[in-house]
Amino acid sequence: MELLEKTLSRRDVYHGRIVNIHMDDVALPNGKTAQREVVEHPGGVVILPLDERMQVITVTQYRYPIGQAMLELPAGKLEMGEKADPAAAALRELREEIGAVPGSFVSLGILHSSPGIFSETLYLYLARDLKLEAPHPDEDEFLKIERIPFDSMVQRIMSGEITDAKTVAAVLKAKVRLHL
Repeated sequence: MELLEKTLSRRDVYHGRIVNIHMDDVALPNGKTAQREVVEHPGGVVILPLDERMQVITVTQYRYPIGQAMLELPAGKLEMGEKADPAAAALRELREEIGAVPGSFVSLGILHSSPGIFSETLYLYLARDLKLEAPHPDEDEFLKIERIPFDSMVQRIMSGEITDAKTVAAVLKAKVRLHL
């Protein structure tokens, strides 16, 4: 059996600044039909900035949908036309959020945070050999910046204290792939 669902029809439900939502009728592999709700997102970037002392530069910001401040890695959404070059978007976000320009910048791969409903693809990067300048966050972005030892980040993730999916994925990918 081929695991493919074919779109039969689409109904736009919502168009927003960041996401669009549509409802699709699909043909299932067994010939039956079903409905799929899809949240379209332009995608985003996540950067693990690691300094010379093996400390991660993090941001904490209030996340309205869950009603609490969360410790995260610097990140941001792709702007129009940036899907072809997510590394450029990551470098922009790194400079805006924490004022860092990396000497070394490598991909850690991609992440689909919740592919059952979201189309969002997140591009993960590791930034090292950091030159720090003044950050320039967006005017509606309020960030607390701090440095946390890499090993402490791993422990806090494993204990459940850090739960932001993109942060968890980037830190653990760096731990495994780079043997940090």
